[in-house]
Amino acid sequence: MSDDEQQIRALIEGWAAAVHTGDMDRVLADHAADIVMFDVPPPQEGVRGIDAYRETWPGFFEWQASGGTFDILELDVTAGADVAYAYALLRCGSPREVAERSATRLRLTIGLRKEAGRWVVAHEHHSFPDTGGEAPT
Repeated sequence: MSDDEQQIRALIEGWAAAVHTGDMDRVLADHAADIVMFDVPPPQEGVRGIDAYRETWPGFFEWQASGGTFDILELDVTAGADVAYAYALLRCGSPREVAERSATRLRLTIGLRKEAGRWVVAHEHHSFPDTGGEAPT
């Protein structure tokens, strides 16, 4: 694994740990000012910019504090000189949702770019497979 791939892996794992603990400063730390995120909940056109991205997290942190999980199970990183992408599968759900649908995974795709020698997240896409039921929110 290259140094860039190791840096990106550490960035994503640190971000996921920050999401899990509700640490907003760490969640935002390695994101571009012009981040674009497509998420499970609305809006369907996504959110654009770090301020809009910040606004998406408080409700998730509240939900997670009630017992929800957000755990990376698999992570793959590919890095070029200035751009990179990663994809991951996560366990994300309430204890009931995880028990009832133990095989369901949150799918995460991240696009990164290097700014001033440092990797930043420019794009996130979160989705659940369409299993005919409601996805965790």
